[in-house]
Order: sequence, then structure tokens, then C-alpha cells
Amino acid sequence: MESGIPRTRYAKAADGTHLAYQVFGAGEEDLLYVSGGYSHLDVVWEFSPYARFMRRLGDRFRVITFDKRGTGLSDRIVRVPDLETLMDDVRAVLDAAGSQRAVLLGLGPTGGGACAVFAASFPERTCAFIWWGAEARWVWAPDYPWGDREEDIAEEDWAEEDWGDDERGGELLRSLAGPSSADDPEAQRWFTRFLRYAAGPGDVEKMDRLWSALDVRSALPAVHVPTLCVPSHLPEGPEETAWIAGQIPGAVCAALHPTDYPPWLGDLNANLRVIEDFLESVQREEKEFDRVLATVLFTDVVGSTDRAAAVGDRAWRGLVDRHDAVIRGLLARYRGNEVKTTSDGFLATFDGPARAVKCAEGICHAMRPLGLEVRAGCHCGEIELLDGDVGGLAVHIAARVAALAGPGEVLVSSTVKDLVIGSGLAFSERGEHELKGVPGSWRLYAAA
Repeated sequence: MESGIPRTRYAKAADGTHLAYQVFGAGEEDLLYVSGGYSHLDVVWEFSPYARFMRRLGDRFRVITFDKRGTGLSDRIVRVPDLETLMDDVRAVLDAAGSQRAVLLGLGPTGGGACAVFAASFPERTCAFIWWGAEARWVWAPDYPWGDREEDIAEEDWAEEDWGDDERGGELLRSLAGPSSADDPEAQRWFTRFLRYAAGPGDVEKMDRLWSALDVRSALPAVHVPTLCVPSHLPEGPEETAWIAGQIPGAVCAALHPTDYPPWLGDLNANLRVIEDFLESVQREEKEFDRVLATVLFTDVVGSTDRAAAVGDRAWRGLVDRHDAVIRGLLARYRGNEVKTTSDGFLATFDGPARAVKCAEGICHAMRPLGLEVRAGCHCGEIELLDGDVGGLAVHIAARVAALAGPGEVLVSSTVKDLVIGSGLAFSERGEHELKGVPGSWRLYAAA
């Protein structure tokens, strides 16, 4: 570590994006720190509270931290990363750092949200999850009475005129990080410089627009690793966090109400004590998990019986073989897992909902030159792993959704739609439906 700053290296994400990351500390157990918004791995070390906090973590853990794509030392990008991409980047950084399992420390709705989805999807790689400033979504909703109102977000123009403005350092620090250092001139100068290095105003505006739409509520019941939820510094933080902890099986809600947004501001000793006490209280041994968060895809050839009768058994067998080969090729491309085939369709799972929808769209499109019409349905939820098969309510829901799709159509549940915000996918409403054998009514959407 030169000049107190750890060595920066680069991980390559699945799409080739380079992610700057650092590894430091003397501990035997890995801890991945995922910042809430913008970061710059080098400049942040110039702020002594951050350096003290991280070194204290490093006394106990092998700490891994990184700049999200589009920020800091990582590659600048054209498209703002959606939740699935952030989760994939977490995995890429862990792989590059040689970490098989880690404690996840994620901040706010973005860093914490990505960690929540990762913990639900890959519990075997997650020792424990600490959600600092727990917020399942950024924006207020009728069924989520916390967060900013959309009209209030629209009025914020930091990115347009004042981003990193030295003359507004105290105001920026108080608004974006918290009050404890807002009146310190040295902290103000560091913070405005940090903002300028972390991201440009245009990137900030794009990221805020997307990240304010993220919603991870549907993934929370699928988190089955030891979890600590720490309230945000906002007045409604304790109430909001208590609700979030109630959605995660076995989660603990911290009694601490921090004064600032990141854990490296405010009372560092109290913040670290909450983390250390929680990790000392839970068992983190390796174990096999039989329930994970996944996106389930069902496909089905429309009118298969009539088509088989029309072309004859031999020709139909040839069509089915080509159909299967095409689908297997697309599953490989989108990292899907083939569970089994039905008489004229597939059941597959994905660890990311956007890839599932894109794969389904690709399947429907690729079947037309074969003279086949395929319908597909996707739902994201907790599945049960059953020795080569999958089960659970999420599987039944995906099957019911697929059954409602028309020829060449990809239908998805509202859960999938909420989790792929920012992926570039577009949907049109298909109304509310009763799904046979499934409680309640379900709003469905067709991929455009």
C-alpha cells in the first residue's frame, strides 16, 4: 500500500467493462464494501474518516471495494447499469479478487439493493449481509410510504449546475452525505473534489434518473443469509428499516440510528461496533442452500399438435430437434440453466431477469423462420432446488404466465418488470389476471 492508498487493479465484467477494485487488510474473512452511489477509489482515501474506518475493517477482514461502472476509476459507459448488471459486477469483482465467499456491506438502495439481490441469488457466496442505510426503493409509493417524492427529485439540480461546486461544498456534503462534517471547511473542499472525480454532471443525472426507479422489495423474502439492516440517517430511517427487516427471514434491525449516510461519517466507533457485534453473533459456516432467487422461463410451441399432424412424424421430429438446438444455443448465450424439456417446450432458470426476458425474445424471434410460433412466460421469485429439477410457487407462477401468452409473445410478471428497470427492455400492460392455483391477482406485461 503506497502512501496509504491500496493498489488498484481491474476486473473485467462479462460484457468487457473494466471495474477498478482494491483489496487490503489482514483478516482471513473477506468483506466486500459496495458504495451507495458514486465513488473514486483513490480520492476517497484522502479523507481521514474514510481511511480510519477502512483500516479498522482491514484489521479484521480482507476488504474488497470497487468503483461501479461509470464512476471513479472504472470504465465510463454509455448505458447506466441496471440492478442485474450491478449484481453481475459484484460477482466479477469477487472472482477477480479470488473471493469465494464474503460478507457483503452495501449502502443505500443502490449498493445495498445490489447486495440483497446477490445474496438471494448466490447465498453460497455470501457469508452475511449488512445493509447500511437500508432502503428498498428510493422513491415514495402508495405501498411504500418512505423515500423522496418524484416531484422533489425533479427539483434537485445538483448535477446540472452545482455538482462539485466549491462554493456549495457544505450544502452538498450535508445533502448527499450527512451533517456531521458539513461545517468543516477541509471536509467541504475534499467532498467537492471527490464528486468531480467520481462522476461528471451528465453521468450523475442519468444514474440518478435510473437508480431512483429501482425497487428490490420482491427479492427480500428470498434472502436467507444472516442479515443486519441499519437505518438510514433520515428521520424515517428506523421505521423504514424495521419494515425491510421484517421482509427478510431472520434479519436483525439495528438499534443504531446513524447521523450520516455512509458508515465512515459520524460516530465511527459506534458504527463499527454495530458491524462487529452482529458478525460475532451469527454463524457463517459454509452450507448448502436449497432455495435461491431465480427467474423462471417457460416456453411452449403454439399449436404443436396440429403442426405435427400436418407435417408428419418424421418432419416434426426434425423440427423439434432444430427447435431444441436453437433454444439451447440461446440459453448458453444468456447464461440460462436448462432444467428440463417438455413435449414441445423448455423450463429454464436464470440468475438475472433481464437475461431471461432477452433470451425469451430471442427464442420467439428465432422460431419464426422454422415456421413455429412460441409463447413464453417469465417470473422472478424464490425457487426450490430439487436434485436436477426446480419447484416452488415461483415455478407455478411462471408456468401460468406462459400459458396466458399469445403466439410469439413474451409475458412477464410485475416482479420481473420491476427488477429490469434500466435494462433497455420495454413492456406494454396486459392487465390483471387470476392465475390458477396462485393467490391474489397478478399484473402482467408483454415484452415489446
